Order: sequence, then structure tokens, then C-alpha cells
Amino acid sequence: MTTFINSANSAAATSAAATARPAGEPPLAVTEVIGVSGMTCAACANRIERALRRAKGVTAATVNLATEQAIVTFHPETIALPALHAAIEKLGYEVVAAADAPEQACSEPTSRERESLGRQALLAGLLALSLFALEMLPMLIPAFRHALLTLMSETALHWTQLGLATLAQFGPGWRFYRKGWAAARAGSPDMHTLVMLGTSAAYGYSAAAMLFPAAFPAGTRHLYYEAAAAVIALVLLGKRLEARAKGQAGAALRRLLDLQPKTARVIRNQQTVDVPVAAICPGDLVVVRPGERIPADGRVVDGASFVDESMLTGEPLPAAKAAGCEVIGGTVNGRGSFVFRAERVGAKTVLHSIARLAQAAQGAKPPIQDVADRVVSWLVPAVLALALATFGVWWRLASLDLAVVNAVATLIIACPCAMGLATPTSILVSAGKAAQLGILFRKARAVQALANLRTVVFDKTGTLTVGRPTLTDTQVVALPPGLSEIELLGCIAAVERRSEHPVAQAVATAADAGGWPQPSVANFTALPGLGVTATVAGRAIAVGGKQLMESLGVDAKALTATVESLARAGKTPMYAALDGQLVALLAVADEVKPTAAAAVAGLRAAGLEVAMVTGDNRQTAQAVAGWLGIAEVIAEARPEAKAEAVQSFRKRGGVAFIGDGINDAPALASADVGIALGAGTDVAIEAADVVLMSGDPTGALNLIALARATMRNIRQNLFWAFAYNAALLPVAAGALYPAYGVLLSPILAGAAMGLSSLFVLANALRLRQWQPPVQR
Repeated sequence: MTTFINSANSAAATSAAATARPAGEPPLAVTEVIGVSGMTCAACANRIERALRRAKGVTAATVNLATEQAIVTFHPETIALPALHAAIEKLGYEVVAAADAPEQACSEPTSRERESLGRQALLAGLLALSLFALEMLPMLIPAFRHALLTLMSETALHWTQLGLATLAQFGPGWRFYRKGWAAARAGSPDMHTLVMLGTSAAYGYSAAAMLFPAAFPAGTRHLYYEAAAAVIALVLLGKRLEARAKGQAGAALRRLLDLQPKTARVIRNQQTVDVPVAAICPGDLVVVRPGERIPADGRVVDGASFVDESMLTGEPLPAAKAAGCEVIGGTVNGRGSFVFRAERVGAKTVLHSIARLAQAAQGAKPPIQDVADRVVSWLVPAVLALALATFGVWWRLASLDLAVVNAVATLIIACPCAMGLATPTSILVSAGKAAQLGILFRKARAVQALANLRTVVFDKTGTLTVGRPTLTDTQVVALPPGLSEIELLGCIAAVERRSEHPVAQAVATAADAGGWPQPSVANFTALPGLGVTATVAGRAIAVGGKQLMESLGVDAKALTATVESLARAGKTPMYAALDGQLVALLAVADEVKPTAAAAVAGLRAAGLEVAMVTGDNRQTAQAVAGWLGIAEVIAEARPEAKAEAVQSFRKRGGVAFIGDGINDAPALASADVGIALGAGTDVAIEAADVVLMSGDPTGALNLIALARATMRNIRQNLFWAFAYNAALLPVAAGALYPAYGVLLSPILAGAAMGLSSLFVLANALRLRQWQPPVQR
């Protein structure tokens, strides 16, 4: 038996849960949501999970890196909530208030951590530059050294360096001691641990060489203050870039919930009053005027209109609504007005359900463990063991001074500067190249997932199609005397212009673009569900579907085959009659984008499977898929069904979902990589990992090719970063000394570290010369 406890008053709630159980029942488990601040990578989340699961009385624990929450199921009789908080804080993380509703979860995340990283990186960088100027410039420019020594003695210069290095080591660098030591105590050393050890070795060696020079052999009394400060500055810069790249679901959820209007017009006591949306109750009669957003879910009881439900269904054509029809909160009313009875309000609406789906899917993304963090998990203890062994062997076989020099050189050669730069520098250069191509990476982890894709899933409306109805076909069946073809089409367009139906508006738009003459219209009548009738220049014109023609006695059987062919192609056919005679056939459709077929073909050529998931009707979806060569199609899918479809595709391997609508947000978040079109909704863009700013589906080809090139570059960087260090580790430990008398000075160890960093940077810059497969 499990009881869910909200964050508010959680301690009291868990205590009550522990004492309210009747005698004889099994122990009651409660589930608590704990907010956690300070997590920077998947290793952090895994570390907290392990610590919580080890606690006695905890039956389950999962940590959500995206929402910064830990969800813990435990028995309060065995362990209290404060003990769980203490277990998290013992690891070096902060326990904060957790959001227990989408409205709270979508609030803007604090930027204090990001701003703190920026300030600390800047301070460490300034201190490192000062140390470089004091240590390196005198070596390179003798005149500078002479001028410097005229201002202060060499002893004063060394003390100045010690002061600057101390500020860097225990100012900006303190976070590495705090988190690195906590990680080491937890038995899972990470990048913070390695930075702590490497910089401490350089700083400690330098301070010891300065303060106790007699204890060091001649030629080994070198200072490495600038190396320690530079490592701190560069790693902090990488963390700052990582924090900036980290996407948040909050903005997407906030924009999603903003679709709900703030107030509603409700009929109470025979009067229409404006009330806050939160005050709507099930059963209330709500008035919706033209152009307004619907404030709750319910059913129409009076009036009629067309409602844009594309946020829910993806269908580009607004849906007709009359008495008895269901309406969804957040959708947009057209030109009509109606009254509906509220059925689902507040957190029970479909809009809030979509928000919860998007929030949950964001957190359910599989964490992509950074390659460097995985290697560091075994590299740190290995280097520590090697350094200790080096110290012990040299102390036993030679002397203390050689033991210290070789042990410190071993630690310095393993400094993680290049490891810290390997991934963020490649991603930074890649992001700049992507920006030139109209691609925006919102989350750096998307690069790795894109390089390992198996399937690309497209939404249809607005993604593969233009997203709005256009007139695609006109066929004049019988040309009346005295009218040219253009004049006839102009008469039809003049009547359609008076209609509010989106299909009719597509005809009017085509008439404007084609310059068709449009005479005045009289006796206009809209027949809901059938079409329109009017009088133009004394002639009766009717435009609509088959039922309208039948009701007017117009024989349209001759066009049956043509109409069926248009329908199979995903088009909406319309008949036009003049004075009771069939004169024209028109068709409207959401046209496929010109580059969509090339995008699908290119993805298949790249070895990827292509599928389509859409909320549109099955016949239209199959027609578009057939035209584009997509074999796998899921149609008439609502947001939750789209997310479920993405999850099923993920069983085959990595999945990217490409969409543009609000209804795509859960699917975008559920996929390994969510790709939104820049012309799409803000909600879709915020929920995505990558944005194609141009809205061109061929951008997906360039995106995946760039991601693959970037991952190759990152692997090269990581290989060389470790190869430089690993190749010199035996030398640093003194392996060549017995045979060749060669020892690696710590200054050479620092140079090797710097060289590996330079190689990583130079290799990453090669991505600037990368050329996309699709040139515009």
C-alpha cells in the first residue's frame, strides 16, 4: 500500500501516515517528492539515487535531472523524511521546495547557479591570466622580467603569485573541493574529484617548492600556480556553457498553460458575469465570443461556430461545433458564438493533461552519460593508486624528494583540463556552425542522441505540409454563356469570401493571388455542414459538398470518380452550381512542402527509418505518406497517443521526433531528440532539444550529419586527451629512469597537459570547415 504525499507540509503528512495505520495492516509506504539543487550531470542524479536506495526503509528512489526532483518511496516507521534530506545534503547537494503541480513546475527556474558559474569562471580566468603574465611573460620576454624585478624582488613576486593562486584555488575552485570530496566519500569520484586532485597537486607542489626549496632537488623547484588556476577557469567555463545549454521544461509548460484564458463569461442567476477561470465550476454555462479561447472543457448547448483545435489534434482545418459537440479548453473559437456547459475544469482539463504529459516525458528521458565522466570514474582511483605507488616505490628505492617530484608529476599529467574541454568545445563550435545553417541546439546532449538514431518520426501538419489549406484544383465542368472561366471562378470566390469556413477562405485567397474579378454578392446564406448559397449578378450560385448538390437537385454523378480520386489524395472537394447546373469542381488541401520528399529520401539514404504520426484523419495521412514514400503511418493520434507511439519506436533504438504544434510537445519530450520547426508554436520549440529555424524539413538531414560529425570530433578529442596523459603517465611515474635516467619534471607534465588542451581546441575548430550535405 502506497500513499502519495505532496511537498507542502510533507513532514507532518509523513508523520500522520505513519501513525494513522490501523493495527494489523502492513507498513504503509509513502512517496515523497524532494526538490534537489546543484545537480550538473547524470552522474549526480545516479549518485543521489544510489544513496537514497541504500537507506534503510526506502523501497524505491528515482531522481529526475530535468525537473531537479527526487521521488522516494519509503516507510516512515523506519526512516523519517529529514533523514532522507540529510542523505542528499551529505553528498553536497541542496534540498529545496519541490513543485507538485504543472503550474509550479513551469515557473522560471532560478538562474543563480548559472550566474554564479559565470562570475566564478570570470574571476578564475582573470586570476589565471595574471599568473600567466607573472610566470610566463618573464620567461618569454627578458625585458619584461627585468622591468618586473625592478618593481619587486623575486621573493615578493613569488608571494604575489601565491596570493593570486590561493584566491583562485579556494575562491572559484572551492566548489571542486566541496563536490569532489563529497563524490569521493560516496565512492563515485567524478570530474570534480579529478579537478580537486589535479589543481591541489599543482598548487600544493608550487607552495611547497616556494616555502621549502631545500627539500627539493635542483631543477625541480618550479611553480605551477598558473596551471592550477587555468584548469579551474577552463573547467568552470565548460560548466557554465553546459548550464546555459541545459534546456528547461518550465518555459514550455508555462506557455502551454498560458493558452488558458484568465477570465471567462459565465451565466449565473440569469446574468452574464466575468469570473476568473479558476472560479468556473462543473455545470456552469460559459459564453464564448468570436476569436476567444475556450476556458474549460465541456459541451455546446447553444450556438455554432468553427473552433481551431490544431493544438490538440494537429488538424489544420477548424472543426465545426454545434449543440452537443465537445469543446476543449485552450482551443480558439472562430467567427461564431456559442454557449457550452463546463464538464472538466482546472487541473482536470485536457490542456493540463498535456502539460503533465510534457513534464513527465521531459523527466523520463534516458540520461546520456558523458564519456569523460564514465572514464573518470575509473581513471581517478587508478591515477591515485599510481601516484601513491610511485611515491612509495621511489621513497623506498631512492629518496623522498624524487618520490614527491614523481608523484606530483603523475597527478599533474592526469589533470582533466583536456577532458573538460573535449566535449563542450566541440559542441560550442558545432552550435556555431549549426546557427549558420539555421539550426539551434537547445540542449547539448541532443548531439550524442542524434548521432545514434534509428528512426525519425515526423508530424504531418505544418511539418511535412505547409499547415494551412490552399486551393489545389479547379475544374470547369460547364461554362455558362457570357462568362469566361476566370469570371466564373471569380463569382465562386466572391460567394466563398462571405463564408467564415477556412476552406472557403482558401478559395478567396487564391482569387486574390490570381486577380480573379469578384462581383458583388446578394442573398448570402450559410448552410452549416452543407455549404453556401448566394445571388451574383442575378444568378443563383451554390458552393458546397455532395449533400448540398443533392438537396438542390443538381446532378453531380459525372464527377464521382474525380471526387474519389481527390479524396484519396487527401484533398477536400467542393462542387459549384450556377442556376441549378453543375459548373465547376474545386479542391482544397494542406499542400506538402516542396522539400519534404527530398528530406524523407535523404534520411532513408542515411540509413534511417522514417515514420509519420499525426492527429489528422487516416485517409489524408495515408495520401501524404504515399506521396512522400513513408511506409509507417499512425493517424488520428492525440497528444498522449503520439507520445506512446514515440515510446514504441524507441524499443527499436534511438528516435527523433520532428513537429511544430502544441499537441506535439509530449512527443517531442518523449523522444530521444525532439526537433521543432522555427515556424511552429513556442510550446513546441521550448519542449524540443533542437530547433530548425527555417521550418524546412531538409534541415533534419543537415542536423543529423552535423551531429555525427560532431560526435566523431568529440571521440577524437577524448582519445587524444586521454592518450596524451596516459602515454606520459609511466614516464611521470619514473618508468624510464632506471634504464635511461629520464625523469619527467612537473613542468613538462604541465606542458603535456597544455599541449593536449591545444590539440583538443584545434581539432574542435576543424568543425568550422564542415560542409552540410544539403546546400541552400
